[in-house]
Amino acid sequence: MLLHTYWRSSSAYRVRIALGLKGLSYEPRFVHLLRAGGEQKLPQFLSKNPLGQVPVLELSDDGPAVFLNQSLAIIEYLEERFPTPALLPRDLLARARARELAELVNSGIQPFQNTGTLKFLAEVAPELDKARWSRHFLGLGLASLEARARELSGRFLIGDEVSIADVLLVPQLYASRRLEVPLEAFPTLLGVEAECSKLAGFANAHPDRQPDRE
Repeated sequence: MLLHTYWRSSSAYRVRIALGLKGLSYEPRFVHLLRAGGEQKLPQFLSKNPLGQVPVLELSDDGPAVFLNQSLAIIEYLEERFPTPALLPRDLLARARARELAELVNSGIQPFQNTGTLKFLAEVAPELDKARWSRHFLGLGLASLEARARELSGRFLIGDEVSIADVLLVPQLYASRRLEVPLEAFPTLLGVEAECSKLAGFANAHPDRQPDRE
């Protein structure tokens, strides 16, 4: 497996965590999202993902290469192909809750910090305070996630077993700090993050430990 990744991308960070938790080896292919206007916009990358985003998981088991895009789709593919250790609970309601919290991050928080979103805003509304934008929308999403976590969490977001929800939480908190979003109001999320950080799958996937980090 090849993973087309960028050290600071929260979406690529998620997939690195999932691969690590499952003990799967992969070969990284680094895609610099800022250099020379963004390597994700080059034709050779767009042939792998026409939207020009990382991550891309490249598979070539017994035939032509297949390119799988979108972090949640990649993680669920890994879950179905390599079910142990599980990232989705066996209980159906708990499984739905894990997906609920993962999707809250994926669609309710992350798009507001996306590099392409912020770049477009800077072009069409240069007077916009991007820091205030980030604090507002990311804060709303994290507050919702905190409220859910208070109901559902144990050691991790869904009880005492790591799940796909935690895989999305940790990169989101990393990105929130980078964007200077205050996190003091989210003690449950910070407690779960601390537990996750004890696991090698999370620690090894951290942006600061990536070879392409600048």
